[in-house]
Amino acid sequence: MNLTSYLCHCPATFSKLGLCPRNRDLKPRILSRKPGVRETKAEESMGEFCNEELNFASSQGVRFFKHVHDNVHGNIYLDPLVLKFIDTEQFQRLRDLKQLGLAHMVYPGAVHSRFEHSLGVYWLAGEAVHKLKTHQGLELGIDRFDVQTVKLAGILHDIGHGPFSHLFEHEFLPKVLNGSQWSHEQMSVDMVDHIVEEHHIEIETEMVKRVKEMILASSKFAMDKSAREKFFLYDIVANGRNGIDVDKFDYIVRDSRACGLGCNFQFQRLMETMRVMGDEICYRNKDYLNIQKLFSCRADLFRTVYTHAKVKAIDLMVVDALVGAYDYLEISSYIHDPSKYWKLDDTIIKTIQTSPAQELKESRDLIQRIFRRDLYKFCDECIVPKDKLENFKHVTAQDIICSQKSGGVTLREEDVVVSNVKIDLTRGRNNPLESIMFFEDYQSEEKFPIPDSRVSHLLPTYYQDMIVRVYSKKPELVKVISEASKNFQLRTYGMKAQVH
Repeated sequence: MNLTSYLCHCPATFSKLGLCPRNRDLKPRILSRKPGVRETKAEESMGEFCNEELNFASSQGVRFFKHVHDNVHGNIYLDPLVLKFIDTEQFQRLRDLKQLGLAHMVYPGAVHSRFEHSLGVYWLAGEAVHKLKTHQGLELGIDRFDVQTVKLAGILHDIGHGPFSHLFEHEFLPKVLNGSQWSHEQMSVDMVDHIVEEHHIEIETEMVKRVKEMILASSKFAMDKSAREKFFLYDIVANGRNGIDVDKFDYIVRDSRACGLGCNFQFQRLMETMRVMGDEICYRNKDYLNIQKLFSCRADLFRTVYTHAKVKAIDLMVVDALVGAYDYLEISSYIHDPSKYWKLDDTIIKTIQTSPAQELKESRDLIQRIFRRDLYKFCDECIVPKDKLENFKHVTAQDIICSQKSGGVTLREEDVVVSNVKIDLTRGRNNPLESIMFFEDYQSEEKFPIPDSRVSHLLPTYYQDMIVRVYSKKPELVKVISEASKNFQLRTYGMKAQVH
């Protein structure tokens, strides 16, 4: 018996699906049962059978989709429209962008790319919107257009990312572009337009518009909330409201696995239990500690991997090499032109290293030092006291050399490098969980925040660290720079670092 015939003989099942059993015309109607109210055992059993039939019917198309096997999520099925974007040189460029930049120089397994991360975010974005549609589709008005839009935003959210993870955007470009507002989110938006035009992709104009809005949703270029329809959809890929999104779900698990680190956060549980209330994705109150683990796992990755002292030393050397090569390689002509930007990736290091050009000698020497493990030497670090964070200003090399006491060697600004590392839970000095709404159970229509004091006294009372690390470019100056750094700490913060 096929699905339609089965439904025509099962009025109860018609009712369960929100269809009209009398004329059997398969037209949807509004369910009278309130969202969250459980069915009777008979209805539940019938619903499970019917859902299997529906899933079977819908899977007939999926099995003909191209699929890839991902080491985190298993089989990922790629729909035809998404494939049109993937099979372009602009998207394939992501294979040459390591997800963790230069961290593989310290963690050898961290060689995964933005390509596989983007596939993972695409898959999780599709899973998330499908779950919402399954549980609340009639109530929320989620349709095919919404599902496709969210999936496209997932696959394209990093299409404009620069080389070497966030180093390119946050550490290199500020040194060569004074006052620039360049961001990888804005470049992603420009790249989407370029790909559609360059490859003549047939796609609805409104869909492209919303995909771009979803990419920008957590950036400073985000649209005003009041200008959006179905605002909850914009929180799935890049959540500017509270930071819980499938982008983090993927990279936290993927990066932890690649670096051989544990991760006790369970994103699957959140995706199963989430619910939209008042145009906002809310979570069951019993998942509070699981969400806390999301943010703490992310902070641990920042401290242990992304800002590891040796990783930052290599980062600083690459920044200096790129600054030295900026004019000769005409990098500025790439970063503002989507038609050329796709040619810019991590292989720029190899370009510098193998070029015989005299203009690149200093940059070439720095890259050579990295591969010979002759790195900038770590001298000292300190965590800025909590009471000093409010008025904290980035520490510079000038601050360190001005703190040098009389000695045999006079430090110069070019001898010292300072890295100001900020680690937080996505909301600066604020607790991100204050922005999250919870519900008690699926019968409840009330959403509410949960203060820390209602959960545990063991949770953190402060939500940001600012770490100042000082490096020497020359091994013979390590001792002198270390002493100058300690003098600076004592003079500025009234203390010296106890842990290195």
